[in-house]
Amino acid sequence: MCGIVGYIGEKQASDIIIKGLERLEYRGYDSAGIALVNGALRVEKGKGKVNSLRKKVTQSQMNGTIGIGHTRWATHGQPNDVNSHPHVSQSGKIALVHNGIIENYSSLKKELMKDGREFRSETDTEVIVQLIEKIYENGGDDDEMTFERAVQLALQQIVGTYGLAIVNRDEPEQIIVARHGSPLLIGVGDNEMFVASDGAPIVEHTKKVVYLDDGEMAIIRRDGYEVKTIKDVPLTKKVHELALSVEEIEKAGYPHFMLKEIFEQPRAIADCLRGRLDPEKNMIQLGGLVDVMDQFVNAKRLVIAACGTSWHSGLVGEYLFESLAKMPVEVEYASEFRYREPLIGEGDVMIVVSQSGETADTLAALREAKKRGALVLGVCNVVGSTIARETDAGVYIHAGPEIGVASTKAFTGQVTVLAMMALLLAQKKGTLDEEQLANLIQALDKIPESVEKILEQSDKIKEVANLFSYAPNFLYLGRTLNFPVALEGALKLKEISYIHAEGYPAAEMKHGPIALIDEMMPVVVIAHTEHTNDKMISNIEEVKARKGRLISITGERNREVIDLSEFSITIPETEDSFSPLLTVIPLQLLSYYIAVNRGCNVDQPRNLAKSVTVE
Repeated sequence: MCGIVGYIGEKQASDIIIKGLERLEYRGYDSAGIALVNGALRVEKGKGKVNSLRKKVTQSQMNGTIGIGHTRWATHGQPNDVNSHPHVSQSGKIALVHNGIIENYSSLKKELMKDGREFRSETDTEVIVQLIEKIYENGGDDDEMTFERAVQLALQQIVGTYGLAIVNRDEPEQIIVARHGSPLLIGVGDNEMFVASDGAPIVEHTKKVVYLDDGEMAIIRRDGYEVKTIKDVPLTKKVHELALSVEEIEKAGYPHFMLKEIFEQPRAIADCLRGRLDPEKNMIQLGGLVDVMDQFVNAKRLVIAACGTSWHSGLVGEYLFESLAKMPVEVEYASEFRYREPLIGEGDVMIVVSQSGETADTLAALREAKKRGALVLGVCNVVGSTIARETDAGVYIHAGPEIGVASTKAFTGQVTVLAMMALLLAQKKGTLDEEQLANLIQALDKIPESVEKILEQSDKIKEVANLFSYAPNFLYLGRTLNFPVALEGALKLKEISYIHAEGYPAAEMKHGPIALIDEMMPVVVIAHTEHTNDKMISNIEEVKARKGRLISITGERNREVIDLSEFSITIPETEDSFSPLLTVIPLQLLSYYIAVNRGCNVDQPRNLAKSVTVE
């Protein structure tokens, strides 16, 4: 979502902050800004890209060795110059950047306006900086009100989520940061310190980081930092090693991060399997689950909670756990889970799935399930993320940084982990015999090689994309495990090309969507699952009878589907259980090439953010 970068040290802060903000552009944003302290407090900000901010800073000759920067994704107030961050207090002495949403901002704003505070923006964020200044100036019950104490008292009045970085012209040798619900970390350097929403902006400067947890704040100075709760309880925090490299967050010659990440999938899936899947010994080992294995095996049921693409991988997981391990599974939208009375408790296991490990709705579902007594397991990509720290146990997907907003390799990584978890559970429960288990392990081990073969067809897929870039609508159809792939294919297309697309179970086509099919409607049919192939052929005939433009994703030997299709993209044969790992690849490429043809910003699609850290 929004991005924060801060620096205090001996170097020019503007260079480090702006380059850091460029590293955060993948998160999605509509405006950018920076505040520097150098005797005076100077701010440059405005609607538009970080490159525009860089030009403003250069022209204004801003300099200083302490500063904070921000990329904003609008929640309260339109994307414009005034609403962009940093926000400055009425006196012009305090500047603040904020990720999150303040839920009680309206009532606080009314009280502050009664006290004579004037507001310039429509944002909830400006309330925070005005409240801090009011407390700082008035002193309250404290004889000697410090800036740090004013921040603490202000935060104790705020309801909502925040990641904050704050500077004060009158106390210039520090940056104060605080977290509740929005991720924030401190980078530890040599006589210099950094602040960031994630590791990407600071990895080229330091790999030593401290993750703040909810309800914590830090006072950061050139030579160190002090962490405490917002109620002033001192804390000792572990310093972590950032699992990230500069090379991983560069395009490496590809025109877009999304295309790079699509082509990284053979390596990413192999990395996910490495050390866990052993075809020679017919074994699966998931070290992150060892301590909770008995509870996992003896669970009454599984509940998978996720959002967006991760929800689609959870739907695939449902099929895998139920078919392989005979374990009942429910898949929940994390955003809906806690707003009803969920029947979950002791004996249940929740699996939360998130690429970033910071998705606000998924974190809320995690906490609700734990409160009710369920065991919670995490499947995420980012090491050290909040989900990784708060779950009882879990498994990393090891896909490497995913910069493109539209998720690709995280989906296949999540499905790979869920497949291994299902196979491990089946092995422990004895629901598969040795031969069945061996066949499935062998098939899963071959998936990276099969993905490579599909990627070799990228030119063919590009040709198909060229023919259908005009289309205002798309329909995607799949059955069983490939129904979630139909949903994912449709989501990818609408995310990056802004084409309206819908995914349906193929049999549901007759219950409404068939009315949309004519000679202008492209219909993508995912016809790989062997036991439903005859049914899919019937659906294909129904599309052809209405002159729909048929694109099939099917197995190399499925001649009947290939012959019926106007266009077909074939995938290597594999076990039905793992077909989503292959059928999704052509759909990712199809979406990518259509979006490029339409002149869309593939890596930063409009209105979207990579990590959704607000509800």
